[in-house]
Amino acid sequence: MENIIFTAFDIFNFGLLVFFWWFTLKHYKTLPKRIPVHFDFDGKADNFGSKIYSFITPVMGTALFCFFAYALRHPETANFPVDITDKNKYAQFLIMEIFLRWLFVLVMLIFMNGQDYMFRYSFDENVKPRVPLSTAILSVIGSLIMVFILVAIFK
Repeated sequence: MENIIFTAFDIFNFGLLVFFWWFTLKHYKTLPKRIPVHFDFDGKADNFGSKIYSFITPVMGTALFCFFAYALRHPETANFPVDITDKNKYAQFLIMEIFLRWLFVLVMLIFMNGQDYMFRYSFDENVKPRVPLSTAILSVIGSLIMVFILVAIFK
């Protein structure tokens, strides 16, 4: 049963990556020559660059997908916060497999939110991000806390 769930999760993650590339390619032609590439804490663009910079986050997302796919296929290469024994191996690998897949979803949603904001800001300086960055960061931190709790429980 867990293999079916993991396969569905992997298909969903790959779908997120494909959607991200599609979204970027779809909007690329309509972008102005100069787009915002960095924002300050108030959400105002403080650095601009060529529209080719819109491909940085999809490339980073693809690299992350490949890295996570490798880590999930070879969990013994990962650095765990506890010693792996025959007794806890299954539980620790399961926690890692779930967390890496979940982390990829969160990171891709953060990337897509930033990309959407960058594209919309290119045409209107008064727009706001659909999801505040603080919410996104707190979701990652909350997920990390949950993983460390689970790892400690199944030591």
